[in-house]
Amino acid sequence: MRGWQEETVTQATTAVEFDPFSMEFYNGAQDIYARLRAEAPVYYNEQYDFYALSRHADVAPAYRDYETFSSAKGVDLSAVRTGQDAAFKSIITLDPPEHRYMRSLVSKVFTPRAIAGLREMVTDRIGFYLNQNKGKAEFDLIQDFSALFPIDIVSRMLGVPEDERTQVRVWTDELLYRDVGQVELDERGIKAVIAITRYYHALAKKRRDEPQDDMISRLIEARVERTDDQPPSLSNIEIAMFGALLGGAGAETVAKLIGGAGVIFSEHQDQWQELYNDRSKIGDAVEELLRISSPNQYNVRYLTKEIELHGVTIPAGKPIFLLIGSANLDPEAWTDPDVFNINRNLREAPNLAFGYGLHSCLGAALARLESSIALDMMLDFMPRFEVDRANCKRVTMQNVAGWNNVPTRVLA
Repeated sequence: MRGWQEETVTQATTAVEFDPFSMEFYNGAQDIYARLRAEAPVYYNEQYDFYALSRHADVAPAYRDYETFSSAKGVDLSAVRTGQDAAFKSIITLDPPEHRYMRSLVSKVFTPRAIAGLREMVTDRIGFYLNQNKGKAEFDLIQDFSALFPIDIVSRMLGVPEDERTQVRVWTDELLYRDVGQVELDERGIKAVIAITRYYHALAKKRRDEPQDDMISRLIEARVERTDDQPPSLSNIEIAMFGALLGGAGAETVAKLIGGAGVIFSEHQDQWQELYNDRSKIGDAVEELLRISSPNQYNVRYLTKEIELHGVTIPAGKPIFLLIGSANLDPEAWTDPDVFNINRNLREAPNLAFGYGLHSCLGAALARLESSIALDMMLDFMPRFEVDRANCKRVTMQNVAGWNNVPTRVLA
């Protein structure tokens, strides 16, 4: 990371406004992020009573400091501002030592060997959905492709029967959806959370009696030594929470990344051609896509103690947004950060798209595998293409950013 000179800035000196539930934010927050970093690196939103950190030099250490920036209340504003610990324990709502036990259990099914063993299945499913669009004058890169294969892949891994995967996807969309200005889950979202949790809970119970070659069965079998009185295995509700997390966050990340790749490469056709000619650059292209247009724009933490940063005192007990999307565009961390460049020096700074430190995404390797294979197959399917930019539409989702519709025409 390149050095930066600290200065004292208070949020009172600027009129910059950051509203993560506004259409202005959903439509792309690059300009807002730039002002936050320059004018209010510690930002306070009076309407929602939260703070936000936007500089890479502040966000990255905050991710590593779980004792101060706690995940125990949840990772979105609606949960964290209650001040109550998450009702159901999931790997993303645990701090050490509980997190260490849970991660060691779950990581047993995310070994490099296990991920490598998925390549054939991942390639098959991506090819299946991409080829459904052969011969079409126009197709939606997201609705007809990138929204379909990730949930199929994750559902297969978890052991969801084929005829039930569409319903799992619908529940996932409903629990993440928000209207503009909506912070809390509405009735539809609450019903979706209950339904998907019950579904995976029932599936876990079934797999205890009828094990199969799937992730839920392996999670049931996994054991770890603990230092407390808790059993060395996951309960059905813990497995259900993990299934909902992987099926939601895991699938949506890839869906939005690949859909966004179509928009970005339509504006950088020279780099698409470069990638077509040299497939060895696909891995770096995925990292650059994650950096410049991360589907995960922020996580929310609960501040366990009062801190002072950039001349601003942040009281204990406040929700604090860690703005991944801003940190990954910080010119103090990256050279020309607003420029998309598949040849970028990726060692300049840590890419925070999958979190950092203790809570780095456990499914990152799977997401990278899916994204790399998808890009490789897209290069052959649509070596020349154009996107109907005027009719692209954004999502309005909790913690997730990106496109909902990307109309695409294959030219050659």
